[in-house]
Amino acid sequence: MASKEKRKRLVIVESPAKARTIKGYLGDDFVVESSVGHIRDLPERAADIPEEYKKEKWARLGVDVEHDFQPLYIVDPDKKKKVSELRKLLKDSDELLLATDEDREGEAIAWHLLEVLQPKVPVRRMVFHEITKEAINRALGETRAIDERLVDAQETRRILDRLYGYEVSPVLWKKIMRGLSAGRVQSVATRLVVERERERREFRAASWWDIQATFDPESFDARLVSVDGKRLAQGRDFTNDGKLRNPDALQLDEEGARGLAERLEQSDFSVARVERKPYSRKPSAPFMTSTLQQEASRKLRYSAQTTMRVAQRLYENGYITYMRTDSTTLSESALTAARSQAAELYGADYVPEQPRRYERKVKNAQEAHEAIRPSGDTFHTPKEVQGELTRDEHALYELIWIRTLASQMKDAQGQTVSLRIAGTSSSGEQAEFGASGTVITFRGFLAAYEEGRDTVEEQSEDDERRLPNVAEGDTVQLKKLEPQGHETNPPARYTEATLVRTLEELGIGRPSTYASIIGTILDRGYVFKKGTALVPSFLAFSVVNLLEQHFGRLVDYGFTASMEDDLDRIASGDQNRNEWLRGFYYGRDGADGLHALVSDLAAIDAKEINSIPMGNGIVLRVGRYGPYLERDGQRANVPDDIVPDELTVEKAEALLAQPSGDRELGVDPETGHQIVARTGRYGPFVTEVLEEGSKEKPRTASLFKSMSLDTVTLDEALQLLSLPRVIGNRDGEEVTARNGRYGPYVQQGKESRSLESEEQLFSISLDDALALLAQPRQRRGGARQAAAPLKEVGSDPVTGHPIVVKSGRFGPYVTDGETNASLRQGDDPEEITLERATELLTERRARGPAKKPASRKRKA
Repeated sequence: MASKEKRKRLVIVESPAKARTIKGYLGDDFVVESSVGHIRDLPERAADIPEEYKKEKWARLGVDVEHDFQPLYIVDPDKKKKVSELRKLLKDSDELLLATDEDREGEAIAWHLLEVLQPKVPVRRMVFHEITKEAINRALGETRAIDERLVDAQETRRILDRLYGYEVSPVLWKKIMRGLSAGRVQSVATRLVVERERERREFRAASWWDIQATFDPESFDARLVSVDGKRLAQGRDFTNDGKLRNPDALQLDEEGARGLAERLEQSDFSVARVERKPYSRKPSAPFMTSTLQQEASRKLRYSAQTTMRVAQRLYENGYITYMRTDSTTLSESALTAARSQAAELYGADYVPEQPRRYERKVKNAQEAHEAIRPSGDTFHTPKEVQGELTRDEHALYELIWIRTLASQMKDAQGQTVSLRIAGTSSSGEQAEFGASGTVITFRGFLAAYEEGRDTVEEQSEDDERRLPNVAEGDTVQLKKLEPQGHETNPPARYTEATLVRTLEELGIGRPSTYASIIGTILDRGYVFKKGTALVPSFLAFSVVNLLEQHFGRLVDYGFTASMEDDLDRIASGDQNRNEWLRGFYYGRDGADGLHALVSDLAAIDAKEINSIPMGNGIVLRVGRYGPYLERDGQRANVPDDIVPDELTVEKAEALLAQPSGDRELGVDPETGHQIVARTGRYGPFVTEVLEEGSKEKPRTASLFKSMSLDTVTLDEALQLLSLPRVIGNRDGEEVTARNGRYGPYVQQGKESRSLESEEQLFSISLDDALALLAQPRQRRGGARQAAAPLKEVGSDPVTGHPIVVKSGRFGPYVTDGETNASLRQGDDPEEITLERATELLTERRARGPAKKPASRKRKA
């Protein structure tokens, strides 16, 4: 008798890696396939719009704004083959299990699959927040239907972002430059970075002096805090324009500080006051998405995008729980695992009697998720999984593991001591010095982990420092007095970590989107990195100017945060989606909606938007080919290496005072065209001047490095303009000498080889060129002789390898001996820091193909 045929069940997930891991946990009667993300979305291009909708006025938006904001979804042309594969698998299946991620995005993917595949077999929604055998089997027994409210919330976000981007972006194209984009959170994030740079531009430094004293016993340092009862002014007492906030504070100058120090040299000092307080510090909560991004930036130098890429791989391969979460909750099994492992590694005395439970920090957190933690009911130590992970994966796993354990350990305990040391100067002035220190008597969670800090002030806040055991009235011996000058610093630029923290504090966007938002503003050219700092381009100033002046509500921080609340109310069923979208698009309560704002552009003065007054009649303008300065018809390009807060009036005057760079060299005898030498955005060059209205493109050529704009001759210019030079012919193909972006080279067909100097372009013979082309091709970035390091920056905190800066064929780069990463705009090879070098290397490793170990799946 034939055996009964086994039941076939189709499981669909988003990614191939996730499918491979889950397949290993399920039996032969399951087929696990991935959709590779979304299978359908709103049309991105006009060509994607179905023919029957192309004549509709709303078609370019992909949303029917006239009829309840119905979205027009199309199957991505690149996904049609995938959809066919899924349909074929579904025909041979008795049941469909939609196992996409347990969040709004995952719920929407599942819903789209259901809408497109139209299954005729039973459908169940299968959810889990970690990929282990136990979690998968548990999810199989606890399936549910698709949550329509989550889908509604995600769909509303998608429609809102489409309307915002597709209506506002064209305004930027018309008034600033084509190719620009606007976005609900992207534009607000750009505004934050621009506002910080404005503060730095307006900043005026203030100086003050104080005195540092060294006393015995135990040679402890103390700093002058008051004179005759008047508190000494410190950096926090000054405004950004350099003025003293509190007129009652004493501002010492150099003369005053040195004079007071001299008058105190022979004084007697004693302890005027001793304050002792108990010290206690609690561990940080387990990671959620935003805090993981911040801490990985501080400790591992990962960008937000790198962190999410690496975390995605850890999740899909079963090492950590779901990494897009705004919850700090741990399950009961995770609490037990963390507490038992902490007790095993550090001792039972380091674990409190009761588990620590953390309230969620983010309003409207998706409570179905846990915090980010190691997966499973028992945690694998980093050492146990080291052979299964890449270096970056191992470093991030270790960070998540130790943070989870520390969250379940006892508080650090100790004592803080504050001393006041008093003395009378030879002129009768009563001077008081202050010193404070912290002594940790029980390290608690600090034995395992300490959270990183973003600023120097935060770093020194809880630093352990021991002071001598003295009592009030005790005499102390003065060893040294050192007057010290200080200057206030401008507000620090945002880093990825501090921008994420600020967006979270303002309630703008979702933690799961921060990485993509930062990636977008970097890719669009609104922001670039200088070290790890986020610096806005001058283009970003124009974009923010336009948005603030004509779309102020759309980039208002409070309004943007309130939109998140409204979207959450839609998700909970307390707000009608269509009514809310209608109010946003067409207006409500007397306020104009988006449609009205983008309909009347006559009031937007493009010249004003793209202008930044500098002072002294100088205006910086953002043009199609970059920023330039203008005054009374005189112009000067702004070099690429000048960042906005460094472009002062004095610097602008100096740039305008430079020669224009237009130097007439003579007339080309062959064409009759005037040849001039100029300075451009990318350095000095020569070009020919064509007649007005000519449709020809003028020949141009950069000067050699050995040439000068002031001394280049007509003959040299004509030689430069003759490039590329045809050296000869071989096998019916021309052999040419060319000067390219990466230096001089010879070429025949698709083969090319670098020359040693630019002068060889005019001297190399055909035989020499052919001999050079016959040599093996050098690897990209390689050289015939290893380049000497330009600078050593330290050791990579993940790999431990020394990192150096080198100069390569394609520009300066950093390397740890295994991975090379090119420097970016804003990176100065001479000033590159260990922090920035590590970030560049980590991003480069994350982009490359991950090294696959023999087996990525752990045994259950």
